[in-house]
Amino acid sequence: AALLLPVAALAQGPAPTPRPGTDFVPISPAQTPFGPPGRIEVAEVFSYHCIHCADFQPLMSAWKARQPADVRVTYVHAAWGGAVDNLARGFYAAEALNAVDRTHAGMFRAFHVERRIRSGSPEEIADAYAALGLDRARMVATMNSFGVTSRVNRAKQFAQRTGVNATPMIVVNGRYRVSATPDRGFEGMLQTVDWLVARERANRARPATPPAAPARPATPPAAPARPA
Repeated sequence: AALLLPVAALAQGPAPTPRPGTDFVPISPAQTPFGPPGRIEVAEVFSYHCIHCADFQPLMSAWKARQPADVRVTYVHAAWGGAVDNLARGFYAAEALNAVDRTHAGMFRAFHVERRIRSGSPEEIADAYAALGLDRARMVATMNSFGVTSRVNRAKQFAQRTGVNATPMIVVNGRYRVSATPDRGFEGMLQTVDWLVARERANRARPATPPAAPARPATPPAAPARPA
């Protein structure tokens, strides 16, 4: 899959209004979010092999930490095929072991700084997670599990349904696709997400319009009087 071009950081100042078709694209029809219902989902589709995702990760991590309880940030590892699917298997195995929070930044570092992952083989990926403190044998078993295979397939389907074809890209509540632009950068990308989250929150707070009362049937005309 194509990667986004490097983007410039946004200068400090009031957040500009997001531009439909440029800063975000409405998804029509809206799709089911990747995670469970109940909260406003912000799903980042990423890959550990993507250098732009590595650059974006510290900003995304800081943004995630600021979110209120009604927002759920979900990481969705892309599954474009080949070695990227192996990375996805590693990510979803770590997720199944509740280890994403302590390995996420480390896996970017293992790929782009330490160069532990060169071929993207399952063995290399298991070694990288072992270096981050996870049990290697358990990682291998989990990577090959039915549950992880299901998550990888679901990630593929989610990207197809929402039109994600590059990384990093964010899908807000299954309704909007957000990517960075050369003029507004990653900071602008997150400002657009803030704007869309606020829109979704406002839509949830708006009371539903009650159904109109059914029309009363017309009163039938009185029967003519019978002659005496």
